[in-house]
Amino acid sequence: MPAVAAANKGSDISSSAGEVMKELARRAADGDRGAFGELVAHQYDFIFATAFKWCGNHEDAQDLAQDICVKLARIIKSYDGRAAFSTWLYRVVINAVHDMQRKRMRQRKGANDLKEITPAQAAPDQEQSALRNELWAAVRALPERQRDAMLLVYGEEKTHAECALIMDCREATVSGHVHAAKKNLKKLL
Repeated sequence: MPAVAAANKGSDISSSAGEVMKELARRAADGDRGAFGELVAHQYDFIFATAFKWCGNHEDAQDLAQDICVKLARIIKSYDGRAAFSTWLYRVVINAVHDMQRKRMRQRKGANDLKEITPAQAAPDQEQSALRNELWAAVRALPERQRDAMLLVYGEEKTHAECALIMDCREATVSGHVHAAKKNLKKLL
């Protein structure tokens, strides 16, 4: 399933869906196991798709999605309902990806774990796909805040205002991260 479609499927795009998610989260925080199960079932594809975009690896994304669902049982009470549930969930997923990446970096003593597909490795009819993979691999190699801004703006098609809520910063800061990322990508590519 395409990552954007999966992300859009699970996120609370409409206000009524957002209110349903908020209500399920509130009930889950109060100990309603049925509400928690429904919340996880509804959000699993969103969690997986978001994790996949950030880490670029199917197996890691599956592991992260499962770990996040388990973690949600412990942290659901920290959701206070001020922001959309999807905004809060983005933060949870992105933080989990960052934690996994930091752990790997410590384990590999700074080795680059990102795999790139070069056009020479791909069949001629897959050149576009190879270029897209190379671009996203370069985005994943950016500093953390720049990577997050680029993935949210271009991968998740979020506005700078939505990114600011997810990244817990000002809209101008998001714009600055996107600008810096574009400059860095020009150097990398």
